[in-house]
Amino acid sequence: MTWEQSKQSRRDFMRLAAGAVVTAGAPKIFLIEDDAQQSSETTKVSPNDRIQIATLGIGGMGTANTRTALRVPGVELIAVADVYDGRLIRAQEVFGSGQSGLSTQSVRSMSTGASTVSTGKRPIFTTRDYREILARPDIDAVIIATPDHWHAQMAIDAMDAGKDVYLEKPMIHDLEEGRRIIEAQNRNKRICQIGSQRVSSIIYRKAKELIAQGAIGTITLIEAYWNRNTPIGAWQYTIPPDASPQNIDWDRFLGKAPKRPFEPIRLFRWRNYRDYGTGIPGDLFVHLFSGIHYVLNSLGPERILATGGLRYWKDGRDVPDVMLGIYDYPKTNAHDAFNLNLKVNFMDGGGGEEGFRFVGSDGTLIIGGNNVTLARSPKLREPGYTIDTFPQAVQEQFLKEYRAKYPESLSQEISARSTEVYAAPQGYSDHFDHHKNFFAAVRSRQPVTEDAIFGFRAAGPAVLSNTAHFERRIYLWDPEKMEAKPA
Repeated sequence: MTWEQSKQSRRDFMRLAAGAVVTAGAPKIFLIEDDAQQSSETTKVSPNDRIQIATLGIGGMGTANTRTALRVPGVELIAVADVYDGRLIRAQEVFGSGQSGLSTQSVRSMSTGASTVSTGKRPIFTTRDYREILARPDIDAVIIATPDHWHAQMAIDAMDAGKDVYLEKPMIHDLEEGRRIIEAQNRNKRICQIGSQRVSSIIYRKAKELIAQGAIGTITLIEAYWNRNTPIGAWQYTIPPDASPQNIDWDRFLGKAPKRPFEPIRLFRWRNYRDYGTGIPGDLFVHLFSGIHYVLNSLGPERILATGGLRYWKDGRDVPDVMLGIYDYPKTNAHDAFNLNLKVNFMDGGGGEEGFRFVGSDGTLIIGGNNVTLARSPKLREPGYTIDTFPQAVQEQFLKEYRAKYPESLSQEISARSTEVYAAPQGYSDHFDHHKNFFAAVRSRQPVTEDAIFGFRAAGPAVLSNTAHFERRIYLWDPEKMEAKPA
C-alpha cells in the first residue's frame, strides 16, 4: 500500500465510522493514528548506520522475528544458528537467493558444523554452535528464539560478547535466571529487549491513555481468557520426516536439561515438556502480564494462585492443556488494588475465543484484535429502594423523605450505554513496532521499555504460576525486589 493509498483508506474508514455513529445505539469509532509505522519502512539508512544481525534458533518464531526485523530499514541478516540442519538449509532458501546450494550431507560434513553460502546479496553464515556467531565481530545484535531453557544462557553469552539482544518471551526458564540476565544487561551496558510485542503496541498505548484519563474509574478486576481449538494451537507442531541423530545436534539441544536418548518429538514440540518449556504460563500468560504492566505502570502481583490439568491432549506431554491463574495486585501510586484472572483452554469445542477486559467502577475496557473498546453505563443518580415488605405507613414516610432527596424527574435520567471503539489502521503490526523500537534503541543506545527488568517482572509471575500449580500451594511475589517465597 502506498502512502497516498493509506491516507485514502483512512479517509474512507472515517466516513464509514461517521455513518455508523448516526445509527441509533451504534458505537463511536475512532482510528488510532500510526503514521510512523508505514513511513519507517521506506526510510533510507546510511550504509554506515546498518545493523547486522544473527538469529539463534530459526524455527517458527525465529523465522517470523527475522522476517519482521528485516522490514526495519538498515537491518541485514548475517548468520543463523540451529541444531537441526534442515532449518539451516531452509534459512538459506528463505533469506538467501532462493537456492540454498547446501545439502544436509554437506552440513554434516563441515568439521565445525558451519557453512557460508552465497545468497545473491551477501553470504549467510550458518552453524549448529551459536558461540561461533557470538565470536564474529561483524554481528551487532542477535535474535534469540530458541526453546525456553536456552534463553538465559544465550542472552548472557551474547551480551558478554558485546551483542545487543532481542530475547523471545518468556525471558527465563527458571526463576533464578532472571537476576543473572539483568546483571549481564547492566554489566555490559547492552540493549536487551524481551519479545512481548504488546509493550510497543499503539493499541495498548491507547488503552494506557484511556485508563490514565479515568475512562473506566477505579479498576477492580482484570480478566483474560485465551482459548484454542486446533492441534497446532495446542503445540502439536509438525515433526520433519528426515529428523535423525545425523542431522540434529541432540546434545546441544538438551543443554542443561536432563540427558536422554534421541527423541525428536521433544525438540519439535518442546513446549509440551517442562525440561525445555514453561507451559501455558510461559507461552501465553506472560503476554498478558506484559500488557497489564505496561497499561497500568504496574510492577506486578504480590500473590499467585494457579491450577489446571491435562484434560484432552494426552499425547505424552507433561504440562497442562487447561490452566487458570488468580493474582492479587497491590495498591500503588499508579493504581488501586485489584484482582487478575487468567484462563487458557487448549480444547474449546466452541471454536476458541480470546478476550482481555479491564473492569472498572465506571466502565470496561476491552482489548481484542486490533481494537480497544470502551463501554460505559452511567450510574443512576438515585440508589433505588426495596420497601414492599414494610408497613404501608412506613412506606409512605420513606417515599416522602426519599422524593424530597431524589425528585421523581431524576429517576427517568437513565443514560443509554455508550461504546467507543478505537481501531488500529488496517494491516497494523505491533510485532513490527516492537522490532522497530529495538533497533532504534540499538542505534541511539537509549533504554527500551521492555528491558530485562520489565521482562523478569512479567516472566517471574508466569513461571511461579507453574510452580504454584505443580506444588499445589500459593506463592508470594515481591514485584519490586523480584523475589518469591511460599505463602
